[in-house]
Amino acid sequence: MPPAAAPPPTDLRDPALYLNRELSWLEFNRRVLHEALDPRTPLLERLKFLAIFSSNLDEFFQVRVAGLKQQSAAGIVERTADGMTPEDQLSAISSIVREQVRHHRQSLMQDVLPALTSEGVTLYQRFRDLSSAEREHADGYFQANIFPVLTPLAVDPGHPFPYISNLSLSLAVTLRGPDGEERFARVKVPKILPRWVPLPTPSHFVPLEEVIGANLEALFPGVEILGWYTFRITRNTDLQIDHGDEAEDLLSLIQEEVRNRRFAEVVRIEVHASMPPSLRELLLMEFSEQQDPPGRPLTTDDLYEVTGLMDTADLATLASLDVPALRDPVFHPVTPPRLAAPRNIFEVIREGDLVLHHPYESFQTSVERFIQAAADDPDVLAIKLTLYRTGGDSSIARMLVQAAERGKQVAVLIELQARFDEENNIIWAQRLEDVGVHVSYGVAGLKTHAKVMLVVRREGDTIRRYVHIGTGNYNPKTARLYTDFGLLSANPALGADLTDLFNVLTGFASPAGYRKLIVAPRGMRERFLGMIRREIDHRREGRPARIIAKMNALVDPDIIAALYEASGAGVPIDLIVRGICCLRPGLPGVSDSIHVISIVGRFLEHSRACYFLNGGDEEVYIGSADWMPRNFDRRIEAVTPIESPADRQAIRDLLLLMLEDNRQAWDLRSDGTYEQRRPPDPTAERATHRRLIEGKK
Repeated sequence: MPPAAAPPPTDLRDPALYLNRELSWLEFNRRVLHEALDPRTPLLERLKFLAIFSSNLDEFFQVRVAGLKQQSAAGIVERTADGMTPEDQLSAISSIVREQVRHHRQSLMQDVLPALTSEGVTLYQRFRDLSSAEREHADGYFQANIFPVLTPLAVDPGHPFPYISNLSLSLAVTLRGPDGEERFARVKVPKILPRWVPLPTPSHFVPLEEVIGANLEALFPGVEILGWYTFRITRNTDLQIDHGDEAEDLLSLIQEEVRNRRFAEVVRIEVHASMPPSLRELLLMEFSEQQDPPGRPLTTDDLYEVTGLMDTADLATLASLDVPALRDPVFHPVTPPRLAAPRNIFEVIREGDLVLHHPYESFQTSVERFIQAAADDPDVLAIKLTLYRTGGDSSIARMLVQAAERGKQVAVLIELQARFDEENNIIWAQRLEDVGVHVSYGVAGLKTHAKVMLVVRREGDTIRRYVHIGTGNYNPKTARLYTDFGLLSANPALGADLTDLFNVLTGFASPAGYRKLIVAPRGMRERFLGMIRREIDHRREGRPARIIAKMNALVDPDIIAALYEASGAGVPIDLIVRGICCLRPGLPGVSDSIHVISIVGRFLEHSRACYFLNGGDEEVYIGSADWMPRNFDRRIEAVTPIESPADRQAIRDLLLLMLEDNRQAWDLRSDGTYEQRRPPDPTAERATHRRLIEGKK
């Protein structure tokens, strides 16, 4: 008999081998929600995760769903790597979100809030649940603090349907006038006022909208109030910057787009479950007519029914109540040992590289100290850094102002398109320019996402360059909540590379290559593909091979296909991907040797690192880039090698510790669902965040 024909090689671009990006993100938000459902999580932390789930979902609709709706309205039927059209994705998203929101509501109303009440923290969901004394107090609060701020807006032939801002909570009020006609009015729940009205008993609150609803007679005297219902809209907030316009001034262009965004198309309407069909139809009709440019009409598919409280992202303020027994234990970051002594930080860095791991190691006593020392040191000639998310009150921006006022050359690249931080960044850009800082906005058509800083210092007859290269933003607030890596170094090659990179960002430089850094968009994907294929070669030649990579998201089809190829060659691959992962692990003959976990818990896993065994000559990299097309093709990113053997081992050991996690880790299954690991008994629990807080490696 003739030998059986060999099976055809697997098509590594087969859509069946890829998970959908948007649905994978929804699975991530499901893991966030699970932290709120998990009774092992302290009660106020559970409330915090309920708020984060809602805030995440708001952003998802404002950006991702909005983009899909635009594609659908434009008739785009192009399929993603997993084979789905925009319409396919919108349909799947709608179904999953409704199911997740039901779980969210059930947890909030039936579990977390009642449990908090038993601990003395009470959020009354309805005004009528208050005692007579509490109602009297709330009515007095209304007259003194709320009533003067409110502006009721009627809708009739003389009053057109009002403009309603993105994510603002509103009351839809139905009225009957003296003529017997039914009328509609809208009352905005002001964001400027506290959402949770305090009652006389400490830690007792009632929602602001309930107090307003109970006092509508003050707004509409002499008019019969038939009912009131909460609703909320979500608009498309993705900036549409056409770099082909040759805009003379990117700052002005972004300011204009931020203003225009207020009137962008509506992509979601949330309505209270009690709202009657006639009002729902009115909202759909009015918001459809307001769409500019005209898109497809809004339908019931765009309507999301909410039981109970709406806009639950505001629960974050209640979650921050100072009740230690209901929160995670207080955590104090430590100062890295080499920085503990009161020595000149530049001397410490000259002695050898410093790898930092936030928030376990203090951002304030490392990175902020480095910036402050550079601002204060008379021998420092220049400071250059990238600011992606400044935050509203930026201590770092203030240090740069001080440095400029002391005559140092300060150059700052401010990314004006950092989503949802555009206005903060515009404000700081103008303040910095006012004091003589050289402010630039990067390279046209590219976001600057690299987290890098360069300090130029005169030391005797020489000039030395010091660098910081990180995975997180120069933002002290998020540095306490996000896990990130950073490198402080006086390596001359890294200093020269950052000099070249800043010349790209502020001028017209175009270096042929970099000495140590891997920089996107020129060549980063190719470098990572080359390192993956090198592991394949090592494995085939019988040399040690292994890949461990940690990131926020894995989407790039070229990288995923290369990882499948490496798995086919038998390379062991462990991926720690917090959020979106479009790779399917554990597929027979395709990804047998690939394991993917996601770690969700007290801190937001934001650090990015890659480990390649490389035949025994280990390589480790940290940097700002996820493995996504946008990071490789449309952003300026910087990734640095870790050259000290001890530092390489420390990062490798951290990654291995995360792979051992049996409390916060979730295993990705080949069908795109996740399963949380559970310890065999509580004494065997290995939770990454707690182990690192306690210093257990």
